Amino acid sequence: MVTQTQPAPPFVRLAGHPLRWRLLTELATGDYRVRELVELVDHPQNLVSYHLRLLRDGGLVTTRRSSADARDGYYHLDLDRCTQALAATGLALHPALGLTPAAPQPLPASARPPAVLFTCTGNSARSPIAEALLRHRGGGHLEVISAGSHPRPRLHPDAVRALREGHGIDLGDRRPRHLDTLTGRHFDYVVSLCDKVREVCPDFGDRSRRIHWSIPDPAAEQAGYPAFARTVAEIDTRIRHLLPVLTPRKAPP
Repeated sequence: MVTQTQPAPPFVRLAGHPLRWRLLTELATGDYRVRELVELVDHPQNLVSYHLRLLRDGGLVTTRRSSADARDGYYHLDLDRCTQALAATGLALHPALGLTPAAPQPLPASARPPAVLFTCTGNSARSPIAEALLRHRGGGHLEVISAGSHPRPRLHPDAVRALREGHGIDLGDRRPRHLDTLTGRHFDYVVSLCDKVREVCPDFGDRSRRIHWSIPDPAAEQAGYPAFARTVAEIDTRIRHLLPVLTPRKAPP
């Protein structure tokens, strides 16, 4: 009996190319401009741009104009779409190969919790939202703080509302903090959520891992509160994918 051959699933066709896999691997760590990806993968820009276009057309990668320089843009890997694509790929091969998320493993009592700093310009919306969400999802196993290069006098009320209504998180009397107040401290991870602050964020030690998330300022949009609700949702998605990087994972039996 002849078995009809089925075409490989879209994710296999997209990710199976060595350069595209390398681009996916780099973008899995954060958002990058095309010239930075060119340096990371050491290939000509026209070739990198071509394969980025294929990944974008396949729905795995998105682009967003830089708020620091509108002539530039950042590429972002949609990890939720990757998760769905990988699950579909496993099921296409065999029904028993559906993905089961790995369970978080608590840090040992003697371990120093990873220290994470979130930054944006005003420290009034994006970075305090990320700080609150990671602290909430981390269950007290992480040291989390946020600060800004030009902090506003207070948190944006729509950011406070979006966190309270969407996740039941109350920021209380939290006030924006200046990056200068953290001089001399060490952070294992420094995550910039603003294209402008990425360019001016100070160094927090050679061992700090820098990650960039290119997220527009919801206060600059005309949508009002819905823009803040969308920002909270996007940051929460990124936090869910960051958490396994910060803490060990226990493989399912």
